[in-house]
Amino acid sequence: MTDNGEARVTALVAEDEAPQRRALHEQLLQAWPGLEVVAVCEDGISALEAVQERCPDVAFLDIRMPGVSGLDVAREVVARGGLVVFTTAYDDYAVKAFEAGAADYLLKPVQMGRLEQAVERLRERLAGRQARDGGADLRSLIDDLDARLRPQGERLIRWITASAGDSVRMIGIDEVLFFQASEKYVRVVTASGEGVIRTPLKELLAGLDPDEFWQVHRGTVVRVQAIDRVTRNELGRYVLSLKNHGERLVVSAAFVHRFRGM
Repeated sequence: MTDNGEARVTALVAEDEAPQRRALHEQLLQAWPGLEVVAVCEDGISALEAVQERCPDVAFLDIRMPGVSGLDVAREVVARGGLVVFTTAYDDYAVKAFEAGAADYLLKPVQMGRLEQAVERLRERLAGRQARDGGADLRSLIDDLDARLRPQGERLIRWITASAGDSVRMIGIDEVLFFQASEKYVRVVTASGEGVIRTPLKELLAGLDPDEFWQVHRGTVVRVQAIDRVTRNELGRYVLSLKNHGERLVVSAAFVHRFRGM
């Protein structure tokens, strides 16, 4: 309980730009003195892990984070009955998408007056126990934003130019079974061989169709159709077996939600 008798509310902040992350955290402490910020995260994977561990009442999420976006994290927050406030530098899609009121949003740079307004709305919703009641609307909003933001047309990667020993391979994106980060390189693995590229995994993700490629570990992205089965090992961790390839891929805790119900 807070000093004024209100139930303590917990929150998570996720923003990949350090100055904006610090600024939002500090503004929140001013706008909502009784708020307990349980995690401040610099990327989507850390945010997913924090949501699963701390189960915050409210999450302030940057929509556009490399790799795991704020939308991916929001789905996990909603599944646990929490509320979401998105932060974004782009208002072209935000205004229309948020008209239904399923969640609030803040345009960057975040203005203190607008943040105070969002905080008041959150407190009202929490007091009215609307977190779970609005879950269906919020899931619909997330799906709408996801459809607007996913790479399309020329933004989708079609070919990968990878080094393979002393040669260079041209690998069609349809051939790729998985990508795996390894030190300074990323492995590009197909059924017939592999190569390496220097493009960071988070940059690759921006050009991959999220319906076809799933991130399953901080350093691994796999083609969904390449997955043969999902099993648990002796340590209780999920492991993927692939079609046409003997290598097995471990699923980290942050991405287990992708395989729920399997």
